[in-house]
Amino acid sequence: MPQIEKSTGVTKTERDLATLCDRTFLNLWHYPNPYKSDGKELCDLLVVFGNNVFLFFDRESRVFERPDKDQQVLWERWRRTAIDAQIATAKGAKRYLTNPNNAIFLDANCTKPFPIAFDRSAARIFKIVVAHGAKEACKASSDANVSGSLAVTYGEPDQGFCWPFLVELDRNDPVHVLDSENLPIVLSELDTAYDLATFLAAKETAIAKFKFLSYCGEEDLLAHYFCNYDEAKSQYVIGPPAGKPDDYDGIFIGEGEWRSFVASDAYARRKEANKSSYLWDRLLQRTGANALSGELRGDDKVFEGKSAILEMAKEPRVSRRGMSDAIIQSIRGFPEHVGDGVLRNVSFFESFFKGTGYVFLQLSVKHIRDYDNDYRPKRQALLLVACGAAKNKVPHLTKVVGIAIDAPRYAGNRNSEDFILLDCANWTEHDRKHYEELNEDLRFFRTDKLKVKERHITEFPAPERSRRSRKIGRNEPCPCGSGKKFKRCCGAKA
Repeated sequence: MPQIEKSTGVTKTERDLATLCDRTFLNLWHYPNPYKSDGKELCDLLVVFGNNVFLFFDRESRVFERPDKDQQVLWERWRRTAIDAQIATAKGAKRYLTNPNNAIFLDANCTKPFPIAFDRSAARIFKIVVAHGAKEACKASSDANVSGSLAVTYGEPDQGFCWPFLVELDRNDPVHVLDSENLPIVLSELDTAYDLATFLAAKETAIAKFKFLSYCGEEDLLAHYFCNYDEAKSQYVIGPPAGKPDDYDGIFIGEGEWRSFVASDAYARRKEANKSSYLWDRLLQRTGANALSGELRGDDKVFEGKSAILEMAKEPRVSRRGMSDAIIQSIRGFPEHVGDGVLRNVSFFESFFKGTGYVFLQLSVKHIRDYDNDYRPKRQALLLVACGAAKNKVPHLTKVVGIAIDAPRYAGNRNSEDFILLDCANWTEHDRKHYEELNEDLRFFRTDKLKVKERHITEFPAPERSRRSRKIGRNEPCPCGSGKKFKRCCGAKA
């Protein structure tokens, strides 16, 4: 696989955008400064992830550094440069992108083709303008402003608004406008491709449904989104959830919603719970770096739309958290290695997406002579059998992603990861018997020691219940599980 060299951005704000997108979309799926076939830039940063395409346009204007000028004049000049011109460019870029005959390149000489294959006809394209240079002027324009975010309203075009720091946008062809204040908030709080795409799709749904959508900052809209979960749809929405009255013209979200939200205990619990989930991202970033440098081994076609790491990267933050916690628990529970034999531990957990499951295999093997040419192929073969065994155990699966590592408890400073994607959508009786025979002696998911645990994960974890929150009645069963009444067990010792 050849090495792929990406731009890191031309201006400082473009480089900052690339850094944020590297965390949100991971290194394989974002590309700063792609080019059209005429050698001109397509956009400032392009993300292609499955059917979701994100076009970013970044511009900084410093006209507000002239405080001696009339603010209205400065605003109109700043908006024409930082927003209006970018919106026009975004519309042209979308037209170019939707034509399957138009090529995309990573360099102005058009010698390095864009590496990710995608279906242009099925792509959902989000146009995102990032406008810099008005933050301080916006914040200083009114004592009521709690941040330097631009206010935004989507409605019919040419409504005649021309108030400083209020951006009027056409609801019939929505463009998402972010600024210096809320760009890092949005890309940090929605830091997976799934989470950002779901938010932008919910926003576009609301824009199409109501005559107007107005808010004082994109972060305030995000707070509204996180506080509105539609149980019927099992997703967050903008506007009223299903079953609530919605017979009104539009939605207005006031100033300070985000500030109140981040001060809540629910927000703090979510941030704390999500810390473990970045184990998942680190696995993907290491493999992505190897793919970009041309050092990725195996035949996994990571740029062609079908790969284990693409399936892993599809997961939203909440499921990455649950699966990372399961991996950490499995690593901590790896048994003690006694003797010179092979010790293994295998775990299975289901994806956020129905039909996809994950197999996590740890191995500990002493006295490995040839790590790369002998040991790793054998580990990969074991992983494939474990994936097939998981499919036989859980028949509704259509994809099984396998992850294999050396048990960290014994690996020392050396470790590696193997990934497998087993496509089992058309699983035949022959396939079932094949993996059943291979698993006859290995007995993956057939041992008497198999343990099944059910986990319930929510975006905003409930507060932990204090053990002292309720007194235990003396005649109630003792919570220690002894089967005795509390007064004759732990209560008697208190």
